[in-house]
Amino acid sequence: MQGYFDSSTQQEAVNDKNLEDFFSASSADLIASLDDYDNDVIGWINDLLDTPAAQKQINGEGATQLRAEIAPLELSELDKRVNFLTTRLEIASQDTSSQIEQTLDDISRTVPRLTYDLQFMRESALTLQLALQAVEQKGDIATSTTPGTHSPSSLMNDEITTAAALSRLHFLSVVKSRMEASRVVLREAENWSTLEPEVTSLLAAQSYEKAAERLAEASKSMSVFQNTPEFDMRRALMTSLQNQLEAALSAALVAAVNARDVATCRSFYAIFGNIQREAEFQNYYFGARRAALVPVWQAARLSDCEDEGRDEESAAAPIRLAEFLSRFFPEFLALIEEERTFAMAIFPNPQYTLSAFIQATLDAFSPSFAQRLSGMTEHYGSAALPELISAFRVTEEFAVSVEKILEKAAYSSLLSASSPNDEGSSRVGANKSHSRRLSKRMSISRRIGPNRSMSISGPSSVHGGGSAWEQVLFEPFIDFQAEYSALERKYLDESLQAAIKTTGLAGDRDTSDGVRLLRERSVTVFTLAEDSLSRCMSFTHGYGAVGLIQAVNHVFATFLRDSRDTLLSSGGAGTTLAASNRDDEEELGSELDYTAEDWTSFQLALHLLEACRVVHERLGRFEGKVRASLIQVASAFRLARADPAGHYIPGTTRGEALLLAQSPLNSAELHSLLDSLEATPVRSTPTGMISPSPNTPRTGPSFLIDGARTSLSTFTRECQLYLQTTILSPLRQHLSTYPTLPVWSTPSADQQRKRGGAFDLQMPTFSLSPSHTIQRVAEGLLNLPRLFEVYADDDALAFSLETLPFVDADSLRASLEPSASTPGEGDSVPRKLSISRSPQPASSPSSSPLPLASALTPEMVSTTWLSSLALSLLSHFTTATLPSIRALSASGAAQLASDLGYLANIVRALNVEWDNLDRWRELAEMSDDEGRRKMDEMGEEERDGEDGQDRTEVLSAVARMRGWGRV
Repeated sequence: MQGYFDSSTQQEAVNDKNLEDFFSASSADLIASLDDYDNDVIGWINDLLDTPAAQKQINGEGATQLRAEIAPLELSELDKRVNFLTTRLEIASQDTSSQIEQTLDDISRTVPRLTYDLQFMRESALTLQLALQAVEQKGDIATSTTPGTHSPSSLMNDEITTAAALSRLHFLSVVKSRMEASRVVLREAENWSTLEPEVTSLLAAQSYEKAAERLAEASKSMSVFQNTPEFDMRRALMTSLQNQLEAALSAALVAAVNARDVATCRSFYAIFGNIQREAEFQNYYFGARRAALVPVWQAARLSDCEDEGRDEESAAAPIRLAEFLSRFFPEFLALIEEERTFAMAIFPNPQYTLSAFIQATLDAFSPSFAQRLSGMTEHYGSAALPELISAFRVTEEFAVSVEKILEKAAYSSLLSASSPNDEGSSRVGANKSHSRRLSKRMSISRRIGPNRSMSISGPSSVHGGGSAWEQVLFEPFIDFQAEYSALERKYLDESLQAAIKTTGLAGDRDTSDGVRLLRERSVTVFTLAEDSLSRCMSFTHGYGAVGLIQAVNHVFATFLRDSRDTLLSSGGAGTTLAASNRDDEEELGSELDYTAEDWTSFQLALHLLEACRVVHERLGRFEGKVRASLIQVASAFRLARADPAGHYIPGTTRGEALLLAQSPLNSAELHSLLDSLEATPVRSTPTGMISPSPNTPRTGPSFLIDGARTSLSTFTRECQLYLQTTILSPLRQHLSTYPTLPVWSTPSADQQRKRGGAFDLQMPTFSLSPSHTIQRVAEGLLNLPRLFEVYADDDALAFSLETLPFVDADSLRASLEPSASTPGEGDSVPRKLSISRSPQPASSPSSSPLPLASALTPEMVSTTWLSSLALSLLSHFTTATLPSIRALSASGAAQLASDLGYLANIVRALNVEWDNLDRWRELAEMSDDEGRRKMDEMGEEERDGEDGQDRTEVLSAVARMRGWGRV
């Protein structure tokens, strides 16, 4: 057993030795042996693994001798061979990669020189060709002029001598050019080798100008080392030396700026220009110049900025942000005015420099302008709009003053550039400041805030468009300007509630002067609306017109809704007002059964209608102001469309105008509103109303503040309904007992005859008289004209007649036109008024007032009111009172027909007709047989449409009362 292990160990040692001998060949020989297999990699690997070192040898030339047949290898041996082969292949792969990289490097260094050599050879060949052609031409000429003087052998010798001379000249030229190039390279290398010690010694000697010139010269030769391994190293050296020069100059530069040493600052600017660091010079200059201003901003104690930490130890009293800006911006403006003089003496483009200085100073504010505006808005809440406008106005005044200073700087720059001495230098400096590509280098100077990439134009185009400093200054206001509608609405709501609390009208429904307080509130609302117009023009320059109209509509709707809930509720009817015609009222009260409470409600309604008329007139005048202001805005918009670059808004800068034009306020809805204003002229009526011209097509809303007019029309209609309810209350009270009269169930004569005895006398039946209730109602209707004789001259009754119930507005307009009647007849005999089948709903008021051509006469007013009152009463009578009758006997139906006929005659005397009244009368007069036959003949064609529906409802009600069956 021991011998077996020894023999096995010896065999393994022999195999290892064979492997080491086999793979001792070089990597190049190993890879070269692959060429003999014609890309048969599998066969190559199998042969390497199966052939031992004694049977397979690889010579230096890469030829492989085939091995003889051998026995298969064991797995352990095969595994070892695979591991050895893998290791050698990895080494060979690494060697190959290194050789490829070295080859690529050699090629990259050789190819540029090869291109140059090829070009040089091509040019030399062309030159030689031209020279040979010239020599041949001379030889031809000499041969032709002196024939026979030279033999062919002499001509050949001359050509050989000429070619040798030309070759010698070409060689000397190449040697000279290459020597010159070598001299340049050697000189540049010598300069760069001595650059660092020279610049360091110059900096130590404070020869900053010479150091800058030396760096500028070295910077020009950087292109020589382009695409070479030394380029990055030399660029890093250049940046390091420039940083050293900048660090050496920084303290002296800040001291010169603080001392107002213009000559030193100008020399330093030239030094920074030589090393291409004008921007860093500006950073140092701006930082030194704003050092006294920025702490003033940071140390300010503001009472309305809640997001700032307060310095409790400061003795200064807190002030509002707008007040602080009114103090701070003049100091800033004085600094800019002072800088205008120094910038002209130091910088080549003072206008550009001042613009950059303003932007850098604004960016250096901490907390920023936007943060303080946001804190102020949160502090005031819904009342923040006036404070925002105050701060915005101060900012606008500052911006306009800055723009004037920049204009002075531009004019001064043009005048200085026109002189022969400074013309070239200023132009060159301006071009360098604008077109020089910013280098990606490290600098030890402190950078200013990030450049605003959203600026509308470059800083140099201060007057052709918005500059960067305007972007920084006005951008914090843009978000609040875009939310102008919500801010205005909140402020109006709060102001209105404050006015309600001041007047004491809210919740005080039993006060004796409610209408007077209503008028005071209306004055307050119009004052708020006019102030909102001023706020809109000041804060948005007309761009918030849509939000203004929405806010005004909202505040009028709120005001009128609160007034309705307060004055027209059940408690509001108890308000006491002084009666102007006490004697007439007492006389009419005895005839119309009006109580003192009814007269109080009547007077309240009249005063409310008068207040509505006043509000309507003031609303028309306010709408005229809004329209006039927005027409000017529309004209400016039209000019801006024609020339967008020349868009200008008086009182502000072009940058602010462009920011507003790019804001969400500049919407399609705004342009549609402004276009409709210019396309729809208006006219005034004798009553002070404003209506669109009848000859102009309707391209937009008929009224600018249509929502406020709608709310006023709704409130007016409710006041009219309240007045009508008061006037008709005695008559409705009489009608309340009408459905329960015993006459409706009285048996007929035939029924009494059947019930009576032999001695009952049968009396003939004559035409029936109207019932007592209908007589009282008819007397009340006939007495209504006397009531309107007393109040017909009141302007309150003449206001908004088209909103009365059951009045057709189109028919009323037609009846009031001058051509409706002949002269002299219109005042005494008004046309018959057309009616509407139902009162106008509160949600759809008349869209425009009456286009009156002359003043309304008292007769027109009385006729319209009487017609509306009569129709309202008849509507109530036919839809509520008559259907409440449970049953009708034959005599009851006859009595009802008599009452309805009598009432129809009374209302015709008032120039009113009501179709349902006649339908009830006709059906009441029918006998039972006729009624049942009518029920059978009622077809579907009579049920269709509004008229058919009314007939069906009346027939159903009468059939139910008289027992004719169901429809």
